[in-house]
Amino acid sequence: MLEEIIIAGFGGQGVMSMGQLIAYAGMFEGKAVSWLPSYGPEQRGGTANCAVVVSDEQVGSPLVTYPSTAIVLNNPSFDKFEPLVSPGGLLIINSSLVARVSERSDIKVIELNATDIANDMGNARVANMILLGAFIELTRVVSCESVILSLKKVLSEDKHHLIEVNKQALMKGTSMVSVTH
Repeated sequence: MLEEIIIAGFGGQGVMSMGQLIAYAGMFEGKAVSWLPSYGPEQRGGTANCAVVVSDEQVGSPLVTYPSTAIVLNNPSFDKFEPLVSPGGLLIINSSLVARVSERSDIKVIELNATDIANDMGNARVANMILLGAFIELTRVVSCESVILSLKKVLSEDKHHLIEVNKQALMKGTSMVSVTH
């Protein structure tokens, strides 16, 4: 098993946290992982992104050029990474913030209005966890249980009170795609 993931959006959308959660969850499960953040020019309206590799074997390189999965949280990220998803791959789109539609027929495209759903849950900041839940349900690269354990590592101790709402958002994301795939 080899999953090469790009997660991209604006700074502050939890892009780096999503990648860290996948990487920690993979480590908890005894898998080989890498996490490579790229902050780039997001201060000027570009994208912040991270590359995550999860494998049953040693990871040869943390660089991901053609991801098997891209999770995009904004229009610039869609424009940059949608064309790079490997044929047969997965594209998960936060359709609350991405106005574009993929016309590729060689990949699976999942659109979730994650920001709207997070707002309905009372915390717009958990949109990333809804998308992460969908990714986990669709790929089974790591388990939700491992991601929930990872929240204690990724969130600073003063943010541990947010673990429950993050867990709820994660489970919301899994339930949204479990009926569609």
